Amino acid sequence: MAAATHDLNELKRRMAGALQVLKQELSGLRTGRASTHLLDAVHVEAYGQNMPLNQVATVSVPQPRMLSVQVWDKSMVGAVEKAIKAANLGLNPSTEGQVLHLRIPELNEERRKELVKIAHKYAETARIAVRHVRRDGMDVLKKLEKDHAIGEDEHKRMDGDVQKATDQSIADIDQMLTMKEKEIMTV
Repeated sequence: MAAATHDLNELKRRMAGALQVLKQELSGLRTGRASTHLLDAVHVEAYGQNMPLNQVATVSVPQPRMLSVQVWDKSMVGAVEKAIKAANLGLNPSTEGQVLHLRIPELNEERRKELVKIAHKYAETARIAVRHVRRDGMDVLKKLEKDHAIGEDEHKRMDGDVQKATDQSIADIDQMLTMKEKEIMTV
């Protein structure tokens, strides 16, 4: 096994990856307008594995408040319908053959609150991902100190750097969530 190394830039890159995923998920939370990104987070149980919806169907926007999901394999229509309902996006597919039509509901107060809850769920997932990266970084530092590759003072300093990167990433996540919440509630 290769010796453990501490790379703060790699940890920051992984944290930025979690932010990028959150940004993509939040962009999918469209406020009353149809967007193909709305279904980006939907995963379908297909062919014995969990696949993103866009790997089993084509998503299009035929009208401003309508999504159309063209399922490629007729046997997957039921699984796609189930996955969309399970995603808790507040969408009820109506099926015609291999095409699912999703009407985007008017944004009433209840729907806005629902979207905000979904945004909070996405943000929490991103925070957890960032904390996992922090934990990985801290584990490497503990191992390096245990193996006498770094001293206690250096460990503490590097620990502080990892924590600073974590705090910054969490702050960025919170800022993105706040902006999305405002967007949802004021449209």
